[in-house]
Amino acid sequence: MSKNWIGTDESGKGDYFGPLVIAGVFCNLELEKELKALNVRDSKIISDNKVKEMAEKIKQICLHNVVVIGPEKYNQLYDKVRNLNKLLAWGHARVIENLLGSSDTQPDYVISDKFGDERFIQRALMEKGKKVQLQQKVKAESDLAVAAASILARAEFLKRLGELSDKYNLNLPKGSSETIDQTGRKLVEKYGPEVLKYVAKLHFKNTVRILG
Repeated sequence: MSKNWIGTDESGKGDYFGPLVIAGVFCNLELEKELKALNVRDSKIISDNKVKEMAEKIKQICLHNVVVIGPEKYNQLYDKVRNLNKLLAWGHARVIENLLGSSDTQPDYVISDKFGDERFIQRALMEKGKKVQLQQKVKAESDLAVAAASILARAEFLKRLGELSDKYNLNLPKGSSETIDQTGRKLVEKYGPEVLKYVAKLHFKNTVRILG
C-alpha cells in the first residue's frame, strides 16, 4: 500500500516577539519510518537546541517548505484581515501550494492542526490545493508529518527571533506574558515606539501595556 501525504504546522502564533512561521513536510510510509527513527514528536515537548538539531535532519530526508511572515509583514496583513485564523490559513495554504508545486508525487491528503473554521484553509487554497483532500484535526502533531513540520516551524522561529535579538541588541523572549512587557519597554526606550512594528505582533495586548 502506498500512501503519500503532507503535514503542516505553525510556530510563533502565541509569541509577541518574532515572526509567524508555517512549515509543511511531505511524507510517505518509508519516510515515516525514518522520522520515527529520529524520534520526531511534537516540537512543544522538545528543547530548543534539540529542535534545531532535529530540523536539520528532517530537511535532509523530507521534501519541505517553510513560509515566514516577519513582524512587519504580519502587522500589515493583520491590519487587512483582522483575524489570526485567516492569516494562519493563508500561510498554511501557501505552504501546501508550494509543496504541491515542487512534489513529483501527488499526496493523497494534507493534514494540519485544527485552529479555526476548516473553510479558512480551503478558501485560501488555489487551483492545485483545492483538488487535495484536507484533514484538520485537534492535536494533529500525533501524525509524524505534522510533528516534523512543527519542528521545522519552531526551529525557523527560534532562528529568526535570535536574529532580531542580535539586531536590536536585546534578548527577545518567547511567549506573551506580562514579563515580556519589560523587554518591550526597554526596546521603546532605546528605539522609540515605532520599533515594535518591526519586532512584535502589534494586536497582542502587550502593545497597549508597553505603550501605557
